[in-house]
Amino acid sequence: MAPGQKPSIGQPAWPDSGEHAYATMIARARALLPQLRERAARTEELRHLPPETERDLHDAGLFRMLQPKRVGGAELDYVALIDCADLLGQADASVAWNLANLASHHWMLGMFEQKAQDLVWGRDPDALIASSFIFPAGRATRVEGGYRLHGSWPFSSGVASCEWNMLASVVYSEDEADGIEYRIFLLPKGDYRVLDTWNVAGLRGTGSCDVEVRDAFAPDHMTIAVGELAGDKTPGSRINPNPLYALPVFSLFPYVLSGVALGNAQACLDDYAEVARHRISTYNRAKLSDFQSTQIKIAEASAKIDAARLVMRSACLVAMEDARRGHIPDMATKTRYRRDGAFSVNLCTEAVSMLFAASGARGLFTTGVLQRQFRDAHAINSHLAFNFDASGTNYGRVALGLPSENLTL
Repeated sequence: MAPGQKPSIGQPAWPDSGEHAYATMIARARALLPQLRERAARTEELRHLPPETERDLHDAGLFRMLQPKRVGGAELDYVALIDCADLLGQADASVAWNLANLASHHWMLGMFEQKAQDLVWGRDPDALIASSFIFPAGRATRVEGGYRLHGSWPFSSGVASCEWNMLASVVYSEDEADGIEYRIFLLPKGDYRVLDTWNVAGLRGTGSCDVEVRDAFAPDHMTIAVGELAGDKTPGSRINPNPLYALPVFSLFPYVLSGVALGNAQACLDDYAEVARHRISTYNRAKLSDFQSTQIKIAEASAKIDAARLVMRSACLVAMEDARRGHIPDMATKTRYRRDGAFSVNLCTEAVSMLFAASGARGLFTTGVLQRQFRDAHAINSHLAFNFDASGTNYGRVALGLPSENLTL
């Protein structure tokens, strides 16, 4: 099967109840873990997801966990992104990254105008959508009926498998008094070129290549302003009334991917503990499990991971509850979401780094999984959403009564 080929067993059935649909999603994800672990080395070698992995994710319906029910999606609560990425990340962080990333774009498309949703899902409700939300990478200008767009965007994960791409850009006006606007443009793959640039140390299997747009036209209905995604009814709310499609997108942006760090760290801890149970020290033949230092490392790493999981899930659950009661979060809440998203991923990275150091020379062998978990942890942490200096500074500004510097909030 070529990248992007659709499922072989038809549309997966989702139970009517949200609780049962969630349990079904988790069960389907868990069933994939053995084969994902077996394919992890090949995924790195390919630098993108193996075709059979894509097929498995499609067949299980996992890409559609946040897609509206009206087009066959599961329409689960936002926390499903955390939980599913956490689970798949325990097998392969690259798979979890692409799954969560691409699934989130079905959620975002549900906020666009109906015409855009019908165009994408009317052709193929399984169609995958890539993205790059680096606004300065693009330049758009208003024209009759839409916008002209050009630019070059990095880090478009899973793009080779996708039929569409959500590209963020700054919109400039000839009248300086109008200022600039941040918008997202939904383009078909014929309007952009994929550049094979993904030669990296971590998350190697995500295929996060660059994309280039020379001069594309995006009609009005295929674009949405960032201001319409700030935490209230969106253009898509008329046909998708679930509060899921009224969440503040960029405030909650870290939680699209933070579960990947969580699963990767959990796998690292579980593997370390399993080795320590049976390993004998090379130098004095003592059991590692008898060393107090080993016991302390397990306690500290597990505390960091458990705390990160609580922080991540709490943010998503609170945001959904606020959306259900029609509460629009203020700037202090939005910057707290960003702060906590970065902080929780940093905790996961610290746990992996500590366990890697405690493993000694064993962790250096490329035949083992520890070196990949270490590389993936730091690759995840390099994402701007997890830069605590950036999110912490903005949180501190707002806490001190200064305006937010993050124009997407």
